[in-house]
Amino acid sequence: MFNKILIANRGEVALRIIRTCREMGIRTVAIYSKADEDCLHASMADEAYCIGPAPSQESYLNVANILSTALLAQVDAIHPGYGFLAENASFAEICEDHKIAFIGPSSKQIRAMGDKVSARETMSKNNVPVVQGSPLLETLEDAKIYAEKIGYPVMIKATAGGGGKGMRVVYSAEDLENAYNITRSEAEAFFANDKVYMEKFIANPRHIEVQILADKFGNICHLGERDCTIQRRHQKLLEEAPSEVVTKEIRAKMVEAAINAVKAINYEGIGTIEFLFDGHDFYFMEMNTRLQVEHCVTEMVTSRDLVKEQILIAAGERLSFTQEEVEIRGHAIECRINAENPNKDFMPCPGEIEGYIAPGGYGIRVDSHVYANYKIPSNYDSMIAKIICWGNNREEARRRMLRALNEYVILGVETTIPFHKKILRNRSFILNRYSTKFVEEEMMKVEV
Repeated sequence: MFNKILIANRGEVALRIIRTCREMGIRTVAIYSKADEDCLHASMADEAYCIGPAPSQESYLNVANILSTALLAQVDAIHPGYGFLAENASFAEICEDHKIAFIGPSSKQIRAMGDKVSARETMSKNNVPVVQGSPLLETLEDAKIYAEKIGYPVMIKATAGGGGKGMRVVYSAEDLENAYNITRSEAEAFFANDKVYMEKFIANPRHIEVQILADKFGNICHLGERDCTIQRRHQKLLEEAPSEVVTKEIRAKMVEAAINAVKAINYEGIGTIEFLFDGHDFYFMEMNTRLQVEHCVTEMVTSRDLVKEQILIAAGERLSFTQEEVEIRGHAIECRINAENPNKDFMPCPGEIEGYIAPGGYGIRVDSHVYANYKIPSNYDSMIAKIICWGNNREEARRRMLRALNEYVILGVETTIPFHKKILRNRSFILNRYSTKFVEEEMMKVEV
């Protein structure tokens, strides 16, 4: 087992990893930018090192500085969390070259799933259903040909995309050129790779994902599915586990497809297979080769620590449980709390938190790195907390979440707490009748 792990991340997820490491008796090394000198993860780790100024490219994405720190601190492994370098195959390869364990899959496996076009091809060859699509679109003329072949509406997507960035829906031939050019520009800006491809756009789907774990001994387990349909501009806002729109029969087929996907690349680690579900059929979207932001709802309904399992797998250990020992109990909902103003197109609201009271009580978990007088920097993602509520059933979890949101006090900055209350009181949400268009079609009509 590892003696010391460096956490190549910040904030909430860094704290999440530190806590599990402490329970496992593993020392932790935190890194922080100059903007994060007062961030909790820097004070809670056993060691902490400043690795650069505020901009991510000079700090949390600065591979040379992170690796130098890892070598200086003599760590056995690096945990990337999510975001930043979590799905960066080159970074994983550099760790491998320096005999530092990367707590995640191999660089080869990250590359296999990181390129969305090759991932689609791999899935199609291994009995995983995929949406009708195209190869790489080298020119606008290619895009026009495949759009006519597939049929509008279509979605143009960055082959290196993720996190809801680098994608555009096109409803008609008149809009194709503009969408194609914008998507390529976004892809270059976000991923330093302007390659794009096309898929048939499924108009009103649910977004369902399956959590998979696979060790080095060929043992594969799933921890059921999560429903991540509530999103805005392809960014998830609220997640649930399990999904009540997935029948027992569909669940069995979906899990089988997810396991086939993992086997196709001899995957090792924890990962998520994401599907679009139209109420009858489901289609592979992508595989996330990392810990997900929404992993907490799965932990709540299975009582399994996913970070612990990640570390065990990376250390060459077997999974600590078998599929037969997995039990899905009750229902969990997660709300991502962002420092944003929903009434101003979710404009980020960095600033100082003047007062802070977190909710508590049975069935409630709060993952956060903020506190009273903490200054939220403007340099990073605006998520400042996650509330996860468990209940014996979906309705109990929903009511508990409303109670928790009513208790949650964050003064000094605007947050999405009122927006989440509005979602939870919405009739379509209560009846579980909505699609990925829910926020745009129902929630943005009136102010919070």
